Amino acid sequence: MRRLVLVSAVALALTACGGGESTSTTPAGSDAAGSAPAQPPELIPRDTLFGNPERANVQVSPDGQHLSWIAPVDGVLNVWVAPIGELDKARAVTADKARGIRQYFWSYKPGTLLFMRDTGGDEDFHLYSVDVAGGEPRDLTPFPKTRALVYGVSHKHPDAVLVGMNDRNTSWHDLYRVDLASGQRTLVERNDDDIAGYVVDADYGVRYAQRSRADGGTDLLEPDGKGGWQVIEEVPFEDYLSTGFAGMTTDGSTLYLNESRGRDTTALVAIDTASKKKTVVFEDPRADIQETLTHPQTGVVQAAASEYLREEWKAIDASIAADLQKLDGIGPGTASVASRSFDDRTWIVAYSAAETPVEYYRYDRGDGEGTLTRLFSARPALEGKPLVPQWPQEIPSRDGKTLVSYLTLPKEADANNDGKADQPVPMVLLVHGGPWARDGYGYSGWNQWLANRGYAVLQVNYRGSTGFGKSFVNASEGQWSKAMHDDLIDGVEWAVSNGVTTRENVAIMGGSYGGYATLVGMTFTPDVFKCGVDIVGPSNLVTLFETFPAYWASFMEQWYRRVGDPRTEAGMQALVQASPITHVDNIKKPLLIGQGANDPRVVQAESDQIVEAMKAKNIPVTYVLFPDEGHGFARPENSKAFNAVTEGFLGTCLGGRVQPIGGDFTGSSITVPTGAGDVPGLAEALQAHTQEVKK
Repeated sequence: MRRLVLVSAVALALTACGGGESTSTTPAGSDAAGSAPAQPPELIPRDTLFGNPERANVQVSPDGQHLSWIAPVDGVLNVWVAPIGELDKARAVTADKARGIRQYFWSYKPGTLLFMRDTGGDEDFHLYSVDVAGGEPRDLTPFPKTRALVYGVSHKHPDAVLVGMNDRNTSWHDLYRVDLASGQRTLVERNDDDIAGYVVDADYGVRYAQRSRADGGTDLLEPDGKGGWQVIEEVPFEDYLSTGFAGMTTDGSTLYLNESRGRDTTALVAIDTASKKKTVVFEDPRADIQETLTHPQTGVVQAAASEYLREEWKAIDASIAADLQKLDGIGPGTASVASRSFDDRTWIVAYSAAETPVEYYRYDRGDGEGTLTRLFSARPALEGKPLVPQWPQEIPSRDGKTLVSYLTLPKEADANNDGKADQPVPMVLLVHGGPWARDGYGYSGWNQWLANRGYAVLQVNYRGSTGFGKSFVNASEGQWSKAMHDDLIDGVEWAVSNGVTTRENVAIMGGSYGGYATLVGMTFTPDVFKCGVDIVGPSNLVTLFETFPAYWASFMEQWYRRVGDPRTEAGMQALVQASPITHVDNIKKPLLIGQGANDPRVVQAESDQIVEAMKAKNIPVTYVLFPDEGHGFARPENSKAFNAVTEGFLGTCLGGRVQPIGGDFTGSSITVPTGAGDVPGLAEALQAHTQEVKK
């Protein structure tokens, strides 16, 4: 399924780290009856929650001989490799010294890894190869202003990969075959037909493609045998976000579609490519299909998951039902298969719960009953720390919709651990980005951090959030700053009515669309929120549309129809009215803004213009700007710095506990163009700081 998101991953926009000795100020919350509230737990250092993971993104090599993961080298994330049974012999095979590596995967060429990296957060990701036996990484897409898209990695052609590159035309990607040994590329498809994406088979043949239509829908295509394309499926506008290609079997006999046409929630459908017969493989009337598990050799879907309140897996192939049941036995959280060897004898399993950061297991299937071996935790320093549960909620909206939401409570506000507040505490309404994405159940460093500081955290899946059926998504059409925001306000009202918080002690915070929602909260409903934290959020929808990346051309019609069409007078007026910059005079509560100077989705001017408008009207604002970041803060030094500022800001606003800034600016590129004096200790920390810019 497509995800037309302003933020590619909430974890990117909301990444932070910190460290230093912890001290506290006044605990948050009060007891309405006058008795002393429960004592707050140990204050967890920011670095423990948000610093680099010790090890993460664990994978097994296709031949089953090696394990790999990302881990720091001198504080920068790099790829490590170890013999599968000798983890103590692990060594780093990359040597990045700036932003770090977060996306990597194995090729089928023995001993060759592939990874992706951009520069300064510009999202022009290049594809690199590296020989794990030693040697320098090779840039396989060495062209300026180029964003690589990987389309094919096949065991049938281990020496090459299929990669899309937009160096010829920034709006559209041509398809190339790239030799891993030499880096030489060979043109497979020149994209002169505005193709948004391709489906290739295991022999690197181009089998299908998709192309957006002027009416906001999309056509699914196959080659016509004459050098062109013919339409095989028409997808209307209302199904665009939830219907599309979902893979193909290795032998090419079955094509998988995510399908919402003729239904509300998205199902997985298998199409026999010879007969064109369609079969529903998996469906859930409550929620869209979330993920699939495919056989590493055949590409056949063996299991699928949906997520309503929590993720639930279902075995489709009976041969792995016992394996999935074995994984369920790890604990009450969620276990997912992160990687499989080609012979399918070794799995890497990631397990996590709301109060348990991800843990990795090796699962040896063997010839009979499989064996689970715990490898390690991504964040072992959190073991034994006072982490808290997350409680799914179904909140009614004012017009009768059900808003699947998640509540996290401070330990001292829920002594009996029943998910109901013992007394009201200050609350942060944490709004997800996208908006075509969702919040879900699971571990979140942000939830744990805020709860540990004394705040309740409420996450509301407002209309437009994906995962709950197309009618819920389509109910957001034309509703930016309107019904989408009403859903957030309804969430706040629910929290007040249920004793979670008091009406005067609520902050709003979020990244990307969540940042926009924060600005809407401060301008459209200025009496609801006590303060706001906007992270890379757009302030002016007109200029936002004007500065979108060129390679977003394939889905601009979706933006125009769902938000507002600047090509028409009515559409332009809708964008103007829904823009927080238009209503800046209404801001009367403290606002913190965080921005990356290289953001290609929400450019720096989106923050600059509202900051300048507020300054012109003598409205206080604190503006934090990072010259080496993009759509969110990837460098841990910058994440740590921003969270240190945010913690001080929220402490002043809501009265929660605060770990002083201390040395948390070390290594950061942080600048604060305005408002440093409004956050305790910020001006002094800046004076003692030596800026470090790394891209």
